[in-house]
Amino acid sequence: MDGKMLARLGAIVFVAIAITATVVEMTRKEDAPASPPARALEPERDPLRESQHRCQQLGQRATDDAGCLRTWAKTRDRFLGRTPAPSAANRTEAR
Repeated sequence: MDGKMLARLGAIVFVAIAITATVVEMTRKEDAPASPPARALEPERDPLRESQHRCQQLGQRATDDAGCLRTWAKTRDRFLGRTPAPSAANRTEAR
């Protein structure tokens, strides 16, 4: 066998393998992934979030509102991952 014949034979084998792989892939039936039915997620009620919204609605007056100051302190602690400091009422009860 000379080089040309060997090259042709290699090309024919390559094409035959490529066609076979294509046919196998096209005839394969893919099973649709069984996904659970989508359910509507209802977010949990977050009193801190509601308080933040109330303070937002107050606008500039929120800086004088004691509830908003407590809300902002709790928000800051939650964001920073701190545990809230015991309040003065809790400290007097502990004694």
